[in-house]
Amino acid sequence: MAGYLERLTEGLPAGWAGFLRDWDRTLRSGNYPETTRYNYLLAASQLGHYVQGQAAEIEAGDAALDPTEVTRAHVEFFQAWMVRTRSASTALNKHKALQQFFKWLRDAEEEIDRSPMDRVKQPKTAKKLVPIIHEQDTARILGACKGKSFIQLRDEAIIRLYSNTGARLSEVGNLTLDDIDMNTDSVRYHGKGSKDRRVRFGSRTGRALSRYLRARARHKGAALPDLWLADRGVQKLAPNGIKLMLKRRGRAAGVAHVHAHRWRHTFAHEWKRAGGDSGDLMLLLGWESDDMPRHYGASAAAVRAQETHLRMGIGESV
Repeated sequence: MAGYLERLTEGLPAGWAGFLRDWDRTLRSGNYPETTRYNYLLAASQLGHYVQGQAAEIEAGDAALDPTEVTRAHVEFFQAWMVRTRSASTALNKHKALQQFFKWLRDAEEEIDRSPMDRVKQPKTAKKLVPIIHEQDTARILGACKGKSFIQLRDEAIIRLYSNTGARLSEVGNLTLDDIDMNTDSVRYHGKGSKDRRVRFGSRTGRALSRYLRARARHKGAALPDLWLADRGVQKLAPNGIKLMLKRRGRAAGVAHVHAHRWRHTFAHEWKRAGGDSGDLMLLLGWESDDMPRHYGASAAAVRAQETHLRMGIGESV
């Protein structure tokens, strides 16, 4: 995502572009992760482009040139357009990012007295159970990585870490060599809000990591601090590259919709299904809110309910 600010501000009026550059500086000084900065700025950029492009239809007025002139109506038009052209969940993500943007304009910059988001309702989204990845599907995906080439060893190690630890895409994707401790079979993840945690991994994951590290030591990019290296050249394999790799490996294995978050849900599913403590799960997965175990463990709750139903045999005695 290097150089994202230039791309996001391209074509925007000077007023919008200037505020986005200033907000990016504030986010950087606050040590916000790059992915968070990008998603925040993308939402504000999309709003700016929308207001500019639909100025006549939505009576944008000065808002087409200056975000401090954006009204509740402009945001609602934009949000409805997002629901129609993308999805309600995408619109919800934009809503949350824009809340932060206008809060910054109000509190930090003192450019507005009231945020236009104050009375904009969040779009309602359907609550869907994220499908877990069954063990046989994970085995098929790992089978697609079988081999001794650099890329095969790398991809197996990455997939095993996701499956074994339930980490976020960016947490595994941004690991450095120093984050892996082969003496204690543990990995240090840099979670949201700059909160670090150390998680143990199993013997199979450890073996896959050891094999990859030996191959990595012979790679031309071995001197780089990043754990994951691209197959060619002297450069890291970024989280977005891992995202694409997972989809590619999934297609090769005949498993649809493969992404890192499904292993995170699977980890929580299996933990809750086995009767694991929610507090311990929060520590392992880097959560602070009590809502997260309930959200991620919803699929396990459904399975437990079905299993209990079958065991009780209600209605089967007549």
